[in-house]
Amino acid sequence: MTKHQQRVAEVYHFFNNKDTVLGFRRLLDCAMDTQDMGIYREAIDLTDWKEKHPEDAGNLIEKSKVLLQRIEKIPVKEYSLEKSVLLARNIVKSYGHNRFSLGPVSIEINKGQVYGLVGENGNGKTTLLRILAREISYHEGELQYSFNEESEDDYDLRTKLVYIPQRTAKWYGNVKDNLKFVLSGYGIRPEENETRTLMMIARLGLWNYRHLKWSELSSGYKMRFELARTLLRKPEILLLDEPLANLDVVAQQVILEDLRSIAGSVNHPIALILSSQQLYEVEKVSDKVIFLKNGQYKDNSELKDEINNKLIIEIDTDSSREDLIKAFEGFSLEKLNFNGGVYVAYFSSETAFYEVMTALGNAKTDIVYLRNISSSTRRFFVN
Repeated sequence: MTKHQQRVAEVYHFFNNKDTVLGFRRLLDCAMDTQDMGIYREAIDLTDWKEKHPEDAGNLIEKSKVLLQRIEKIPVKEYSLEKSVLLARNIVKSYGHNRFSLGPVSIEINKGQVYGLVGENGNGKTTLLRILAREISYHEGELQYSFNEESEDDYDLRTKLVYIPQRTAKWYGNVKDNLKFVLSGYGIRPEENETRTLMMIARLGLWNYRHLKWSELSSGYKMRFELARTLLRKPEILLLDEPLANLDVVAQQVILEDLRSIAGSVNHPIALILSSQQLYEVEKVSDKVIFLKNGQYKDNSELKDEINNKLIIEIDTDSSREDLIKAFEGFSLEKLNFNGGVYVAYFSSETAFYEVMTALGNAKTDIVYLRNISSSTRRFFVN
């Protein structure tokens, strides 16, 4: 089964389980993979129908499956993911004696993958992104880019390498006209321009906002607009600085899942690097998590070597330290720290997570949440 067929099969699965919200977004991804303007127009019409009939889930599923049948018959050329598009070797950025220094950082970035960049404020996340985006210089190391078509100058490079800062510039006019203006700069014919623009508007959840101006959009939808404007340019590397900063919890999860799916496009995958304070949400969608502390670099592949594979559990509870210690009698509890309003319990590697859960249940401990962070970069924060 090809990757295109796998993505189509996933969409059928969502609709068969009546998950129309996620199913429809993934349907649009499959439609975009075809690069077929006829399919695009059908998807646009279906989006318009969906927004006019928000309660008619049954008909939406049927209409979506009809479009899916057409989509799965269209051959889609798959992009080869064998070579990396960005290679950073021992990058160092220094701001002077006894001041902040970033690095050395070495990263290999591949298309179709998502890289999470996490760390406390002031530890170099934005600096690293701006170095990778060629916005600021570095003092040591080497950066290499390798795209489908070799970039002859900085203009070509910046078409394929796009950086979106946390705070974006104000724009004028409405959403749709601004997006059409982007494509007009690439010589796209007017009819195709309209179709591609409306398709991107549909995919980024901007359909009911396409006639609004900058001042009429929330921060979250301004970020969606920036993503739409960027994706129309078909970048090969996309660098996002705190894209979740102004979003509520549900919106954060939606945009991350959307970015994961868009980056994994069959015929135009993107190498995506995003910085965020939302550690757990980013970890769920990332192929690799990069952690910066005091400018020093680690990634989650190093977790296996950290602290001898101990079991580390984060516990949010109103119970006292004494209650927890009593619950863990008979376990090899090595230490119990109170960190940021939650307890962090360290056990030897012989202890299983389910055994700890059972012990807390038997002790009738009132748990707000319980999380195994042994394989999470959260370990780097609490150590």
